[in-house]
Amino acid sequence: MEHEKNLNKRLEQRGVSRRDFLKYCTLVSATMGLGSSFVPKIAEALTSPQRPPVVWLSFAECTGCTEAVLRTTYPWIDTLLLDTLSLDYHEAIMAPSGEAAEKSLHDAVKKGNFICVVDGSIPTADKGIYGMIGGRTFLDIAKEVCPKALATIAIGTCSSYGGVPAAAPNPTGAKSIKDAIGVATLNIPGCPPNPVNFVGTVVNYLLFGKLPEVDDKGRPLFAYGKTVHDQCPRRSHFEMGEFAPSFESEEAKKGYCLFELGCKGPETFNNCPTAKFNEGTSWPVQAGHPCIGCSEPGFWDNMSPFYKSL
Repeated sequence: MEHEKNLNKRLEQRGVSRRDFLKYCTLVSATMGLGSSFVPKIAEALTSPQRPPVVWLSFAECTGCTEAVLRTTYPWIDTLLLDTLSLDYHEAIMAPSGEAAEKSLHDAVKKGNFICVVDGSIPTADKGIYGMIGGRTFLDIAKEVCPKALATIAIGTCSSYGGVPAAAPNPTGAKSIKDAIGVATLNIPGCPPNPVNFVGTVVNYLLFGKLPEVDDKGRPLFAYGKTVHDQCPRRSHFEMGEFAPSFESEEAKKGYCLFELGCKGPETFNNCPTAKFNEGTSWPVQAGHPCIGCSEPGFWDNMSPFYKSL
């Protein structure tokens, strides 16, 4: 009862109604493939005093994945980081800098029992000198931190599969965290990924004490178990052979299939059509742009040119 009162108070302070919060929990439950009976349990998990410590390492990346997570709602980012998780180290949003920041990382790793989130690929050419923090290479930091974690979550396509930094000709020898140091990872790819997939992964850990089931590419099945094409609201146009010949065409305005304009949905596994972005407002195809396959291994090289059909 006391926890219930504290939850309502915190939601009220943030200007969030309990109804909206439970609506978000319903979205998380649906995204994870759980029944409606799990909604109260998810609400409790997201507001539980239990706070697994997290160390977030940023390597060769654009900060887009961090920006995506910063825009998570219900839980808002401060709730996610301060109430749901204990984010002990994250260069982009932590207050300390320089030696104080390095001490935060050292102390967090020393305490142990933490989850490591890796954002960005790791340059490996010339012993990793193309990416450094505090005089140390990304490669050395990853080798020190990741093997000590309870689990390593690769967020974004760069850390999951190499992404943009690993695109040809890849002069820095950029690799995924798994390929760079050999550690097992749970991958949440996307450029950037939907924050609800990260939250769902955290919720799975809080509810069941383990990370979710994954496919053969290390992706949570609840989010990456189906192709974009299979879930696309424009699929009926594909089946009928109704394709938009150009972005300016009447067919495009009518919502015809974008396959001939380069849509990579048939070869891309992600839940974009159902989870959408910005509180479920929209996603690329709904906005009139073809899927570019950003959550697949080999993204850029294998999926370009973006506007050429498969």
